[in-house]
Amino acid sequence: MSLLQKIKDLGKPASAPSKALLPLAVIAALAMIARESIFYAEPGYVYHVRTITGQEHAVSDVGYQFYLWGRWNAWKRAMTVQSVTGAQEDLAYAEIEGTETSANMPPLNIMFLDQVDADAEATVRFSIPTDNEGFLQLAHEYRTPANLLRTALMPAFKETLQATASLMSAEEYYSGARTEFNSEFENQMNNGIYLVRREEVYVDSPRKVRGTANLALGSDQEEFGDESKVVYEVRKVLDDSGTPLRKAQKFTSFGISVVDARITNMTPNSRFVERMQLKQKASADRAIAREQRIQEEEQRLLAIARGEREVAERQAMAKVEQIQKTTDAETEKQLALTQATKLKEQAQIERETAQINLDKARIEAETQRTLADAEAYKKREILKADNALAQKLDAEIEIQRLWADAFARRSVPTNVFGATAGTPTGSDGEVRAFMQLLTLDSAKRLAYTRDVEK
Repeated sequence: MSLLQKIKDLGKPASAPSKALLPLAVIAALAMIARESIFYAEPGYVYHVRTITGQEHAVSDVGYQFYLWGRWNAWKRAMTVQSVTGAQEDLAYAEIEGTETSANMPPLNIMFLDQVDADAEATVRFSIPTDNEGFLQLAHEYRTPANLLRTALMPAFKETLQATASLMSAEEYYSGARTEFNSEFENQMNNGIYLVRREEVYVDSPRKVRGTANLALGSDQEEFGDESKVVYEVRKVLDDSGTPLRKAQKFTSFGISVVDARITNMTPNSRFVERMQLKQKASADRAIAREQRIQEEEQRLLAIARGEREVAERQAMAKVEQIQKTTDAETEKQLALTQATKLKEQAQIERETAQINLDKARIEAETQRTLADAEAYKKREILKADNALAQKLDAEIEIQRLWADAFARRSVPTNVFGATAGTPTGSDGEVRAFMQLLTLDSAKRLAYTRDVEK
């Protein structure tokens, strides 16, 4: 029996037994209506609700919702597309609540610019619109989340990942451009894929090769070979204003945005791994050789430094000895100069002292001479005045006194015997005569006369 038939039966008059079952029938009818017309909206979902009257709307609020015997299906607000190791390509349908509403796939094989392929593991999370108009447009276009994942999000994920790989070489990626790769991937997922043009460019190597074919040139050989190589560059196509042209992501026109985009792992092919290992070994060998060269250079510099230190020490010691000898010689020279200066100054002082003494003696002699001249002049004038009478008298008196004294102390015998009368016998007369003779002799010696000048 259909639900419509049950409703018609409820409108007919009931018999007495039926009246007792009426409340139970009403409760059953209400329970059936609630089960067919009410659902509970879970958080994190957007619901596409269609009623029996043909109306539809989006429900994003949490709680019980009424859809009047219509239909509804759940869309997760955020959908995830990821490629991981060990996963099989699978879509989780979102018609029932509690599903992951995401797409899993194995690692995507991509090709770098230098023709190196790798298995990329990435994750992109999309956010769908929750407004009524935008969500209904999305629901009308793709009908189910599985169609959206299969026809829009997964192809965009694969295309963008491969387009990002074509922007750089594998060596660039593994030489430090991983963050740039991740940034470009997220940028292109949000804003569209760059339109690029791959070009071959000839680049001259800065390393110049020289030959040794001409023996006459020795080490100054001529350069040969252009040492150029071909490199591939991917250049973005620009418009007239210089802005890169992009291929827009189709899902953005329905209000879908990229919440997060990450490259979680990148596994290159085995040949590239072997090449990178060889390159890494060569790089390690170069680093070791460089370190050894630096060590040898340091040893050489150390030896030079030691030699220079020894030479500097010897020079310092020689300089110290030289300075010491120079100082000693300079000291001796200064002492000699000081002694010579001292002797010179002493001689100068002595000379000046002698000169002073000479001048003093000369002055004293001059003084004595002057005094003597004065005394002589005085005496001379005195003598001229009285003919030196006083002096003469004094001399005469002194002479007479001396002779008188001598005469008084003479020893004369009492009796004198003489042969003749003319023989001296020492009488008084003879003594007086003798004294007179001596007096005359003294006066003669004194050169004066007893006469007084008039």
